[in-house]
Amino acid sequence: MSDPKPGTVAWRDLTVPDAEAVRDFYEAVVGWSSEAVDMGEYSDFVMVPQGGGDGVAGICHARGGNADIPPQWMLYVVVEDVTASADVCRENGGEVLVDPRGLGGGRFCVIRDPAGAVLALYQNVTD
Repeated sequence: MSDPKPGTVAWRDLTVPDAEAVRDFYEAVVGWSSEAVDMGEYSDFVMVPQGGGDGVAGICHARGGNADIPPQWMLYVVVEDVTASADVCRENGGEVLVDPRGLGGGRFCVIRDPAGAVLALYQNVTD
């Protein structure tokens, strides 16, 4: 994730028990190709559109730090301060499913709004 503006969708991914099978599914259904991302003992995947270019989504294993992320397409919306936004989420009737933590050059958390919808919040902290 580069340096998107607060309020914009910076990324999307899907975290599932069997990332290889789901990767293969989306390669067949929408024509994406994939690039492996080394996670140590396994690989997650960046999905690339037909004809190449920048990745458009991630497909990740529900392992380690990702074990508690729900198996659904997750949007990552940029906020100025992920910890403050998580606090405001709780104050406004939402729930924090994954507490703020590091992710690449930033921080993220996963929230559930009062209607039950799930969203990730992302803060770029490479400043």
